[in-house]
Amino acid sequence: MRVSGLVKRFGRREALAGVDLEVAAGEAFGLLGANGAGKTTLVKCLLDFCAADAGSMALFGIPSREPRARARLAYVPERFLPPHYLRGREFLEFTASLGGVAYREAAARALLGELELELEVLERPARELSKGTTQKLGLAGSFLLERELYVLDEPMSGLDPSGRVAVKTVLARLSSEGKTLFFTSHVLADVEELCTSIAVLDRGLLRFRGTPAELCTRHAETSLERAFIRCIHGP
Repeated sequence: MRVSGLVKRFGRREALAGVDLEVAAGEAFGLLGANGAGKTTLVKCLLDFCAADAGSMALFGIPSREPRARARLAYVPERFLPPHYLRGREFLEFTASLGGVAYREAAARALLGELELELEVLERPARELSKGTTQKLGLAGSFLLERELYVLDEPMSGLDPSGRVAVKTVLARLSSEGKTLFFTSHVLADVEELCTSIAVLDRGLLRFRGTPAELCTRHAETSLERAFIRCIHGP
């Protein structure tokens, strides 16, 4: 995945100001930033949900605006909301159909177990599910597609501590299997636990690219959280 000179403006406001970023296959990568830093805007540009004002982007060496560039990835947005009338199984079947793969009940049940979702979720309509359960259902839909790249915008949103541990366990498994993870977050404990590399985005500018340990070293901090604060605010 490569982003070069990415610029995105909303009126006079420059949400992304010439961002350059590359993520290699097999990386567990975290894009960090405070609210409003431009993380979601970068993801939306990369996935062709909104047009960039300048710059170029590629996925798997293919310009990202071409549909075939996105055929090998799965995506879960920050505010994931499935059709409220679909039952859990219907949503997973629908997602599999859109992704061009067969729905496998045994695989779905096993994954729900990993995510600590009760099997009754398969029978319940989405409108009856809590925010955390809905979030895990969306993640389950993406993981069942078995893609090479997972783009996850704030994947821990709405999860309780038990749910966060379950999702992180699945993400760690996917990473160990050689899948590429690209997720945005402002929860640094999750990033420190999962990511082999990170970038810090601040007010549309890329302030850092490297490992969590390198960010701490650069700012002479032992805590990733304090190093992040110094990176975006200075000493």
